Amino acid sequence: MEASAIKVVPSGQACGATVTGIDLSRPLTEAQVAAIRTAWLSHHVLSFPDQHMSDDDLERFTLSFGGFGDDPFIAPIAGRKHVIAVQRLADETSPLFAENWHSDWSFQARPPAGTCLYGITIPPTGGDTLFANQHAALDALPDSLRSRLEGRMAIHSARKAYAPDGAYGEGDVARRSMDIRPSAAAEASQLHPVIRAHPETGRLGLFSCLGYIIGIEGMDEAEAMPLLLELYHWQGRPEFQYRHRWQQGTLLMWDNRSVLHAATGGYDGHDRLLHRTTIRAA
Repeated sequence: MEASAIKVVPSGQACGATVTGIDLSRPLTEAQVAAIRTAWLSHHVLSFPDQHMSDDDLERFTLSFGGFGDDPFIAPIAGRKHVIAVQRLADETSPLFAENWHSDWSFQARPPAGTCLYGITIPPTGGDTLFANQHAALDALPDSLRSRLEGRMAIHSARKAYAPDGAYGEGDVARRSMDIRPSAAAEASQLHPVIRAHPETGRLGLFSCLGYIIGIEGMDEAEAMPLLLELYHWQGRPEFQYRHRWQQGTLLMWDNRSVLHAATGGYDGHDRLLHRTTIRAA
């Protein structure tokens, strides 16, 4: 199948597009990879509906766009090193996983460029994934807020989520279907600019947010935390959002360098299962 057969239809929202005319159960040609990458960099979130993919297919697709990222704190599924089950059972009562805005693993020195998520068991209602375009969020940022962020380095860490006493720590893990592995390694920190250029397009955007950002270098906590909270509320405003409604057999691919994402619930009493990989930084 030639790249010319690929059709990209924008969502009409702040980001996102649907891609058809391609079978992801087959190896991609160089032209197809180039066409998908162009659409990805333009729309930041791509949805490929009506796909019939095995874990081999998911891994091969991921490798086509730069190889596997390093996924800490969540164990891969049996027999795989790079595929994670994003799972919630019908009778699960633990708080929803990943329901706050975030960019995957932004606390790493080289956070993953992208994430791939394939829908296997999809509830009849609920479970949408929200995305927030951080280029648009920066473009519209009030000058008074932007001036306080220009040139600042954010302190990123997984401690609030994956440290033993974190949200998914030792007091939480036994109640989840996901195989989360909290660790003292989550206490580590990493600096990234609050405003940074996309490494492929050069377009400026906001990177990550409160949660994985625990402070701002050179700023005391009493000043930094209100600023980060103000920024967080701005970053996820409705005008920057795309809402993805899941269907079985859809592959979703997003750019962690351009968007935040957040899970939603609304499917209590139903199983939900998706398989996930991350694409390493270029």
